[in-house]
Amino acid sequence: MRLPRPFYRLPVRFDVERLRAEVAELPAGAWAPHPNDIPGNASVRLISAEGGENDDVTGRMLPTPRLRAAPYLRQVLASFGVVWSRSRLMRLAPGASVPPHADINYHWFSRVRLHIPVQTHPDVTFHCGDEQVHMAAGEAWVFDNWRPHRVENPTGVERIHLVADTSGTAPFWHFVAQGETPAAQWRQHRFDPAADARVMTENNVAPAIMPPAEVELLLGDLGRELAALDGSDEARSRLARYRLLFEDFCHDWRQLWALHGGDGSGRADFERACEALRAGSRQLGEALVMATNGVAAHRVLEARVLRHLLRDAQSPGPRRSPARPAALQAPIFIVAAPRSGSTLLFETLAAHGAIATLGGEAHWLVEALPELRPGGAWTDSNRLTAAAMTPAVGNQLLAAIRARLQDSSGQPAGDRPLRFLEKTPKNALRIPFFHALFPDARFVFLWRDPRENISSIIEAWRSGGWVTYPGLPGWDGPWSLLLPPQWQQQRGRPVEEIAAWQWDSANRYIGDDLAALPREQWAVVRYDELRDAPRTTVERLCAFLGLEVDASLAGRLAQPLPLSRHTHTPPAPDKWRQNAALIDRVLPAVESTWHRLQQLR
Repeated sequence: MRLPRPFYRLPVRFDVERLRAEVAELPAGAWAPHPNDIPGNASVRLISAEGGENDDVTGRMLPTPRLRAAPYLRQVLASFGVVWSRSRLMRLAPGASVPPHADINYHWFSRVRLHIPVQTHPDVTFHCGDEQVHMAAGEAWVFDNWRPHRVENPTGVERIHLVADTSGTAPFWHFVAQGETPAAQWRQHRFDPAADARVMTENNVAPAIMPPAEVELLLGDLGRELAALDGSDEARSRLARYRLLFEDFCHDWRQLWALHGGDGSGRADFERACEALRAGSRQLGEALVMATNGVAAHRVLEARVLRHLLRDAQSPGPRRSPARPAALQAPIFIVAAPRSGSTLLFETLAAHGAIATLGGEAHWLVEALPELRPGGAWTDSNRLTAAAMTPAVGNQLLAAIRARLQDSSGQPAGDRPLRFLEKTPKNALRIPFFHALFPDARFVFLWRDPRENISSIIEAWRSGGWVTYPGLPGWDGPWSLLLPPQWQQQRGRPVEEIAAWQWDSANRYIGDDLAALPREQWAVVRYDELRDAPRTTVERLCAFLGLEVDASLAGRLAQPLPLSRHTHTPPAPDKWRQNAALIDRVLPAVESTWHRLQQLR
C-alpha cells in the first residue's frame, strides 16, 4: 500500500520472550523456502488460503495449525482488531538479505504489511525509499511497500519477524498515525494465559468479472504514477497515449458490464478487451515507468490489473493442469547448468525412435510469452515456479509444443504415443513450473565437475557466442547464458566470479527443486560418466525412463559419440587448466554445492 512516508512505528510493544518461546517450539520442517526463492529467506505460514501450506494471496484465508498452536501469536494479531490476509513468520539467515524490490501486484494495492520483530540484531537494517531503520524486537512497524525496499542482515544471528497483511480498520489507521506523536499513549501487550484469542481472517471471493468501479480505481491510480524515462517529445506523446489507453479501456469495460453483467457471461467479449489493453500497453509502454519505484509500466499493469480482471487462475481451489494428448504423457526434461554437456546427452537420447523433440533447444517456448520473460509479470530472471503456470499459460505452451513436436526423423509427431524430450539450460530454474504442467514428468539431472564447467562458461562469455540478453536493463553490455535470480548483484564482477555463480545457482536450484519431488521422478548423471562410458550410462537412463534401447539408439552408441552441435572447442579432461588461476580463485565459493552433488546417486 502506498503511504505518505516510508516508515511508521506503532505505539505498542509485545512480549519478546513469549514470542521467541513460541517460535522456538516450531519444528525445523515448519520453515518453508521463500516463495520467490530468495536465498537465506524462509517462512512459517500462519494464515494462508484455506489454512494450507501455500503462499497464495487469493481465496478464503484461515489460520494454519501452526497459528492455532501458538496462543500468544494469536493474541498479538487479534489485539489490532483488524481482518488479516496472508501472514507468516519470516526468517532471514545470518549474512543474508532481501534484494531491492517494490510490491506491485494487486494484493498490495489495498493492504499494508505489519512487521513485529521477534529476533533481530541492532545491525539489521530495513531500507525503504531514501530512509532506513532498525526495527527492534517487540516493536510494531508498517511501511510503504510501493517504494523500493530491501533488508540487510550482516550479522551472525537469524532475523525473525512476524509479518502480517491487512487493509486495516479506521481505528487501526488512527493508531498508526499516533505512533510518532509526542502525545502517543504507548501500550504494553503481555501474554494472557487465560485468553483464547480469535483471529479475524479474510473471507471474500473475487467476482468472476472485476467491477468497473474497481477497474477505474486501479487504472486511475496507475495513470497518476506514470512517468517517462526522458523528456523527449516522443516520450511525452507515449505518456499521453498510454493514459488515453486506460481511459478508453474503462469506458469499454463499463459498457461490457452493462451488457453482460458480472456473472461471467459474455466472457469472450471481456477477454478480447483484456487482450486489446495488453497489446496496447506493450506497444506504448516502452520507456514508461512508475514515478515512485521505477518499475516498467507494462509489468505493473500485468501484475496489478490484467491478471485479475477475470477470475480464472486467481480463483480459489487447486489449479488443474490442461488436458494433454498421448504424445505429451510422462515427458522428459534434461536439467543442467549451461555448458555442462547437456546437448550431447539430448542429441544421444533424441536418436531413440520413441522420442519426440522440438528440433533442438526450445528457448522460444517459454519466452514467447512476454509475462514469462525476465522483466515480465512473473519474474525478473529465468526462474519460474508453479505459480506462473496458470491454465492460460499451460494451454499456450501445450499448443506450441504440439505444433512443433517432431520424431527422430524430423516428421510431425501428431498424437502418436512418443515421449517428449526437452533440453534448454534455462529450464534448470524452471523445474516447479514444468512439474505443475506435467506432474508425471521425468527429470534427468546432468552435472559436470565445476572446474571443467566453470572454465567452459568463462570461454562462452569471452567468445560472445552464447549471448541470451543483448540489452538487459541494469547491466553493462550483453548477458550470456543463464540468468538466475539476483543477477543484478553480479554487476561489476569479473567473468570468473559470474561463471562460478551461474554454475552454483543452476546446480543448487536443481538440487533443491528435485528434492521436493518423488524420488522416482528424477535421476542423476555425471558428465564424465556420459563421456567415458556412454553405453552403460545411456542404458541406465533408458531403464529409469522405461525405454528399451532400440536399434537407432544402439547404433549411435556403437561408436564414439560425436561432438555436440554447440561444442566450442573439442572436450578434454584437463582443458580447464588454461583457466586454472581463475578457477582456483572462485572454487571455494562453490565447494559446498560440489560436495552436495558428489553425494547424489
